[in-house]
Amino acid sequence: MYRVLLRKFLRAVTILLVVSFTTYLLMYGKGPGIVRAVLGREAQEADIRREVARLGLDRPLLVQYGDWLQGLLTGDLGESLFTGQSVTSLLATRVPVTLALVFLTLVMMAVLSVLLGVTAAVRGGWIDRVVQFLSVLGAAVPPFVIAIGLVFTFAIAVRVFPATGYVSPDQSFGGWIASVTLPTLALLIGAVAGAAAQFRGAVIDTLSQDFVRTLRARGISEREVVFRHVLRNAGGPGLMTLNLGVMTLLGGAVFIEQIFALPGLGSAGLEASLQGDVPVVMGILVVAIAIVLVVNLFADLANAALTPKARTR
Repeated sequence: MYRVLLRKFLRAVTILLVVSFTTYLLMYGKGPGIVRAVLGREAQEADIRREVARLGLDRPLLVQYGDWLQGLLTGDLGESLFTGQSVTSLLATRVPVTLALVFLTLVMMAVLSVLLGVTAAVRGGWIDRVVQFLSVLGAAVPPFVIAIGLVFTFAIAVRVFPATGYVSPDQSFGGWIASVTLPTLALLIGAVAGAAAQFRGAVIDTLSQDFVRTLRARGISEREVVFRHVLRNAGGPGLMTLNLGVMTLLGGAVFIEQIFALPGLGSAGLEASLQGDVPVVMGILVVAIAIVLVVNLFADLANAALTPKARTR
């Protein structure tokens, strides 16, 4: 198991380095063009050259990337080109908002998709038809449409939850729950429908295998067959579904944070992209990649613990 952990960790570090290097080349390859975009068309050439030299953009890209990587290891990702704010301090306030949104959605998605998927596969009938209908509906309706519907229903018509804004759990835990409920539901509804359908398919495939028929022939109860043997074998595909779901949730969070005015990574990344604030965009991309890789690492380890064959891959 330790070899699996070491191999997966080294693979994650390698992917992070390759992706960050490629992204850095694409974003900083414009050189002085970055400064021209910040200072505007009226900027004098002397001012542009002075700013390029101050930011170190006149050096070779490999040297710039080496310095940026060294800063990453020490927690220094540079400063915003527009506000002068430290990128690290900006991320420190934005990351918890997005992580809370994604983590809450992922936990609820895991619990609900397993319950719905297993129930639909084992019971069949109207429950199975409802899960399949919801999976199609969830895939057809984008999260921002669901978000708008939730706002009109629970923030304007009924007024149970706030339509916009974010309350830190340090200020009020109840206020925090209220501020993240509708954004979480907007991401969850579509995601859980698709994940439940994937779990349903994995459980049905496992139920059709020979070892399940052997267990039933030996007189083992259906409950023990499902919860002790079938779920263990269907866990691998299910974990892969949840793993892919994290990337979808991070992408959906960009729009959801805009709709609910949440100060998270998505809203910061969109604003920085429109401004051309390269250091902030670079910092947000690296954090997003790191989140995906960490979740992928845990999913691989959980899959290896459940499935012996996965330990040899």
